[in-house]
Amino acid sequence: MEFEEKQGLKIWWLYLITGLTIFPTVAILIFYKDGLSMQDLKQMYFLPIFLLFLPFLIIFIIQKNHLTLTINSKGFSYRYPPFQRKLRIHLWENIEEAYIRKYDAFSEYGGYGVKMRLWFNFKDKAYLMNDKSRGFQIVFKDGKKLLFSSNKVDELELFLINLKTRYNIQAIR
Repeated sequence: MEFEEKQGLKIWWLYLITGLTIFPTVAILIFYKDGLSMQDLKQMYFLPIFLLFLPFLIIFIIQKNHLTLTINSKGFSYRYPPFQRKLRIHLWENIEEAYIRKYDAFSEYGGYGVKMRLWFNFKDKAYLMNDKSRGFQIVFKDGKKLLFSSNKVDELELFLINLKTRYNIQAIR
């Protein structure tokens, strides 16, 4: 019995913002005092063109990465490559509470992605990959907290209820 969810950031609007901010730079390169010629670009090894497309490449790479969350009777594990190379495994015996809760990504964590709680609360970390307002909250016995957004909140909630009744896991509420 296992629940697995893969999710990634959907940040299509960042392409638009990046394009709008790069447009003035391109205009300056081309039109300012006759702009850059092909000879100038060859001498610079086409570096200005590469640098203009670099932000788009970074956004593309981040968007192609997926967070994988797996929950079973022993505990839960997660991995978010390339930011996290190793699979992180946490057992139920080290967890005080696990539940589904509502959150506000901007007011609590300052946006989406891998975030720490605002106001320098370093014991509270979140993996917010979508704009849904409910997620899987874990509170560890040492006081640390971890929050995962979920696209399948209803399935996850039913799975946790089933897991609690079948395996008598006290941490799930």
